[in-house]
Amino acid sequence: MNQAVNLSVQQRGQLRIPALIVFAFATVFFPRILESAGAPAAINFFHFAIVPLVFGLTFTKVRSKSSQGIWIAQLLLLGLFALLLSMTISAFLNKAGLVNLFIGYMLLAEPFLLLAIVVYTPMTLRNVRWMRSWILAFGFSNVLLALAQKLLITIGLLRVTRMTVDDNIQGVFYLSGAGHVVSASVSLTFGLYYFASAKNSPLWLRATVVIATILQLLFADAKQTLLVFLAAWGVLILVKLTDIRVAIQYIISGIFAFYSFLWALSNVPLFAAFNGWIRPGLYGPDGDATVLKLSGFPIIVSFYENSLNWLWGLGPGHTVGRLGGWLLKEYVSLLNPLGATTRPVSSEVGRVWGESYLDSSFFSPLFGWIGIWGDFGLLGLGIYLFLWWVVWHFLCQDDFSKFTVITVFIFGFIFTQMEEPGYMLTVTTLIGLRWHELRAKETPPAQRVYLQLS
Repeated sequence: MNQAVNLSVQQRGQLRIPALIVFAFATVFFPRILESAGAPAAINFFHFAIVPLVFGLTFTKVRSKSSQGIWIAQLLLLGLFALLLSMTISAFLNKAGLVNLFIGYMLLAEPFLLLAIVVYTPMTLRNVRWMRSWILAFGFSNVLLALAQKLLITIGLLRVTRMTVDDNIQGVFYLSGAGHVVSASVSLTFGLYYFASAKNSPLWLRATVVIATILQLLFADAKQTLLVFLAAWGVLILVKLTDIRVAIQYIISGIFAFYSFLWALSNVPLFAAFNGWIRPGLYGPDGDATVLKLSGFPIIVSFYENSLNWLWGLGPGHTVGRLGGWLLKEYVSLLNPLGATTRPVSSEVGRVWGESYLDSSFFSPLFGWIGIWGDFGLLGLGIYLFLWWVVWHFLCQDDFSKFTVITVFIFGFIFTQMEEPGYMLTVTTLIGLRWHELRAKETPPAQRVYLQLS
């Protein structure tokens, strides 16, 4: 009888944590579309409370028996604690508001908090499939909604009230400033995950899903997303050079994709927008795009008051990251009463960008890596890179996961998408889910370990 009760408790625990993970992910994935439907703007910050709550429940109520999951989670927690300590020192030295510290920390740490939960929680293959079905349903809803938006705009049933027609194709990220790029990136990541993981599905179905995500990308004119994924493919080829057979396959397919892209530039109307980026004088050491892209560095350094700024930056939200560049301005009525602080760095960099004829976010001097360095200095940047080293070294066990991390790093050089919760938590959740899938396939059923409630 006691054994039956214990088994029932264990089974409830196995389902409870994956269900909480799915719920936490939903609070990150859907707030934009809910706000567009009339929900208050504060709903965009709801996940900052839910993810830490699920994190606390997992690590206090669940006793994991997976030694590998435990020490990987411990490494992530070590990095997250070091990041919090470094950012707190940065906030103190630069007199940043407490709300700046909290949001600045969560923008960088939240994806790793959710990943630590996923990794720490041992799951049966059944649990993994249950969670995977929900996460995929969320991803497919983004693709289908974006394609529906394209159709409804074309036939005139959905009005375009701001931004361009293409920019309004944003899926569940409707309506937000760069939602078309974020939505396309999320969809393409989901499409590649499905193609890599759904080996039991027909090839035509997996290919159809990927094609649907590419169509969304083209309809939304998310040029930078396509270029980022192509560039990530090239980097992955370099990573795979030790495996000659796989490298040759990737190189051949990469060459085919590159020349297909060049052909499409001249022959496919949907690709015509890319030609705007192919202009003389944009690139090179003194090119207009290069000068604009790097303009934030001297501006940030010009605000340094002492040598400590090199180590700890100018404080959370005080330079050109997502918080300082956008959130503190977009939610001024909500955050200012909470004691938010600002500095004129982002305004000065924004002014330089505004005076340039290069208005695409692809050329923006406000981007992820410079924002992390500007706000938190070399120490904060180094700790953040340590967290990604843990992910790459211990969790990226197949090409999909490695490719996805590479795309994040490249996006970090373009805009502030590396601090976009909807995109970043999609990335880390799928990497953690893929890690569980591969472990479940490699481990004989008799040797698998599950979770218990303490």
